Amino acid sequence: MSIRVVLVHTSHPGNIGAVARAMKNMAMTELVLVAPQKFPDAEATARASGADDLLASARVCATLAEALDHCSLVIGASARARSLGRPPLAARDAACLAVAESQQHPVALVFGREHSGLSNEELDLCHYRLMVPVDAAFPSLNLAAAVLLVAYEIRMARLEGEALPAIESSAVSMASVNDMEGYYEHLERIMLATGFLNPEQPRQLMRRIRRLYQRARPDLNEINILRGILTSVEAFFDSKK
Repeated sequence: MSIRVVLVHTSHPGNIGAVARAMKNMAMTELVLVAPQKFPDAEATARASGADDLLASARVCATLAEALDHCSLVIGASARARSLGRPPLAARDAACLAVAESQQHPVALVFGREHSGLSNEELDLCHYRLMVPVDAAFPSLNLAAAVLLVAYEIRMARLEGEALPAIESSAVSMASVNDMEGYYEHLERIMLATGFLNPEQPRQLMRRIRRLYQRARPDLNEINILRGILTSVEAFFDSKK
């Protein structure tokens, strides 16, 4: 089962170590860091308290898109309500979904900056948004505490899953984040060429389109069909030049 924890632009190295410790408590091993301010760092090692192996094997990426390489399911944690997209998942529901998907495809759980969380652009890369219903009077949740809470639910979902009959593997390959980003870029290029998308007033069109496809969860064959349609549109316009 491949479920990676992705930390975006972590500002305090101690939090990275605390997250590694929380992950090891719950038997999670794959840590990915997106442009951390300080790493490696002695404070991270000290706070890891024995989870040094997770820090040593942590992968550091320049962008979130790079960190999500080959993932077919991405769940982003957010403390704020957002105007677009489906309602957020509870941690337990997100964990069950992640564990089920991870039996066949890599999954990512994404956590944002300590002070501002994930941006709208970063959440655009996520299929689902996870939200912990903390007290509105004190909504601030420490990064490591948030990861531990979700990692616990992952642990429980895995233990419960071990007692269930094995699920047959599907031959269908789901479209990864990379596949979808390539499709969105292709689609945007066609919409600009046909005049459907006005670059001066894009509004929320591309974000709404992303939400539509995230709900649909197309597989790789379906994305290849859609890209084939777009390629045929390009060929038609080229033939008219």
